[in-house]
Amino acid sequence: MDLGIKGKRALVCAASKGLGRGSAEALAAEGVDLIINARGAEALQQTAADLTDRYGVSVQAVAADITTEAGRAKVLDVAGPIDILVNNAGGPPPGHWTEWTREDFIKALDANLLTAVALIQATVPGMIERKWGRVVNITSAAVRSPIPILGLSNTARTGLTGFVAGLSRDVAKHGVVVNNLLPGLHATDRADSLDGSAAQAEGISIEQARARRQSGIPTGTYGSAADFGAACAFLCSQQAKFIIGQNLLVDGGTLNVTM
Repeated sequence: MDLGIKGKRALVCAASKGLGRGSAEALAAEGVDLIINARGAEALQQTAADLTDRYGVSVQAVAADITTEAGRAKVLDVAGPIDILVNNAGGPPPGHWTEWTREDFIKALDANLLTAVALIQATVPGMIERKWGRVVNITSAAVRSPIPILGLSNTARTGLTGFVAGLSRDVAKHGVVVNNLLPGLHATDRADSLDGSAAQAEGISIEQARARRQSGIPTGTYGSAADFGAACAFLCSQQAKFIIGQNLLVDGGTLNVTM
């Protein structure tokens, strides 16, 4: 299927690896020119080179901390007008609710709620003027089924979900489509970190922790960044114009609900 977005221009955050890279790669495969961002310059430049070589699209790499005002200003200055925004930022560390301070919550809100809001406010008005735009927010399956040890993430990402619910309906009449992608467990550094934390807490090996977590997924395995990226690319497509304000689970069927 031709997604109809060749020649569009996209900003993809946290794109040097994991789900962000999977999303950037899927868009590049559709002929979308990219501005990619991450904090680590070396990995980001390598990703840019790889995507340019493989897909022949323009890829501009901007190393910056997107969760800071200065970082966002740097990225947006390079990006200019964009057609597609993929919001993504690493989640807060796991822990217990008795341990988290006000500062911990503020940091989580800055990274996983307010950064996305700021980027939307900076880019969506231009999409409205041009009568076309796509925003995909990479959040978490935890907004549908909270994970106790990820309370900081549960809190911040659920706030973003509420913001998007109203925003998406307001801008749809201008041809701007906004949705959320809710990943479950994927084979990324985040899964490795969670497996390591579980192994340490329970005195088992990382392999044992991973096998146990995978056994709770109907597919029997973690998801891949490539498959996740394909879902992101579809939500950015011309064909997604009637999908508004939705929360698409990409979790291998882990959340056991009817609706």
